[in-house]
Amino acid sequence: MAANVITRIAGATALAVLAGCVSVPADGGAGKAAAYAADRLGQPAPLAMAAPDNAATTEIQSLLAQPLTPDGAVRIALLNSPALKASLAELGMTAADVAQAGRLRNPGIGFGRVRGGGETEIDRSVTFDIAGLLTLPARTGIAGRQLERAQLAAAGQAVQLAHDTRRAWYTAVAAAQSAAFAGQVREAAEAGALLADRMRKSGNWSRLDQARERAFYDDAITRQARTSHEALAAREQLARLLGLERSDGIRLPERLPDLPATPVEPQQAEREALERRLDVLAARRETESAAADRDLTRVTRFVNVFDAGYVNKSATGMPRQNGYEVSLELPLFDWGDARVARAEAQYLQAVHRATDAAIRARSDVRVAYSGYRTAHDIALHYRDHVVPQRKKISEEVLLRYNGMLASVFELLADAREQLNSVNESIEAQRDFWIADTQLQAAQHGAGVQP
Repeated sequence: MAANVITRIAGATALAVLAGCVSVPADGGAGKAAAYAADRLGQPAPLAMAAPDNAATTEIQSLLAQPLTPDGAVRIALLNSPALKASLAELGMTAADVAQAGRLRNPGIGFGRVRGGGETEIDRSVTFDIAGLLTLPARTGIAGRQLERAQLAAAGQAVQLAHDTRRAWYTAVAAAQSAAFAGQVREAAEAGALLADRMRKSGNWSRLDQARERAFYDDAITRQARTSHEALAAREQLARLLGLERSDGIRLPERLPDLPATPVEPQQAEREALERRLDVLAARRETESAAADRDLTRVTRFVNVFDAGYVNKSATGMPRQNGYEVSLELPLFDWGDARVARAEAQYLQAVHRATDAAIRARSDVRVAYSGYRTAHDIALHYRDHVVPQRKKISEEVLLRYNGMLASVFELLADAREQLNSVNESIEAQRDFWIADTQLQAAQHGAGVQP
């Protein structure tokens, strides 16, 4: 009978090991995280823990050899960012921990030898964790949900990196444009200051007007220095996100993309955010895992340790004896109520976190869409009204100057005003594209706390 018991235990254990144990993914779970990220970015998301291989390095160099696009910048960041690879390595560790948690405890082997009075007694035993065997399917499901949540967190970090990279790209291009226009303003101010000095010396210009031109020139010098630094800082920020050691290898286009013909009108944006946002999905998985863990704790509150095994005993001059032994924990002092209360509290915590994530998702989408439409309307107003109006004014001033009805200083002052309006238009266009990126982040890829 003992042999039959051991055979059944061994067979059940082998079946559980083959069917229920969680294995460590070969890619550390990065493949599924990449699928989550690609679905929300609208482009492939090459996620890997290892440093870029030769093919990836060649692709990065090819993208950097031409003017960088937003999609190209995102591609480089996903391939090359050390910060992202560190997060993916953490995912690999989580995958290993989850796989370990979903495995059956190794069987125990016991051996005892007693000798005295010319006789020797030997005890042998093999024990198996029956409680772990019976709860293995439930623990495996919990472990799988934990791994999926970790993959959602890694995907969220990848999506966040992509959105940060796009914002940095728009900021860098706009900063370079502003620096270029600041240089033109400085040149115009310098020409005005030199002319004012000459006219002052000839007695055709007042000291006050000369001082005004000089003050504007000094302000233009300061502004050019500031915008040049801002352009450098923006390029460095982009280089950090791309995982590049230097920013001078980045080639940027001369201007921002044009505004879209019509603004986006997202249909059921809030519902889409609840269905696709990574932090909302992760909160749901956390709730499911906490519910399963609570149910498992309730089942095992009285008996948490249950081992059974085969026992073999032999003594001098006596036939060998076979049997089995069972050991379990008696709930005399610990009735498991504390563990159940903790599991219940963790479940309620997960439920409230999921509710909070849903509330924040809806609010984020509303705020992001309002910012998107506002930025679009402002940028469109600058493009269709402010800049054309300044151009008309400049044309009229030039006609007056050609007709000797306006002075050269009026012409220079108008040129400065036109450059300022163009620079403000660049900033409005930059703000629109950043708002567009924030809207996409609010709908699809808000960050997930690991």
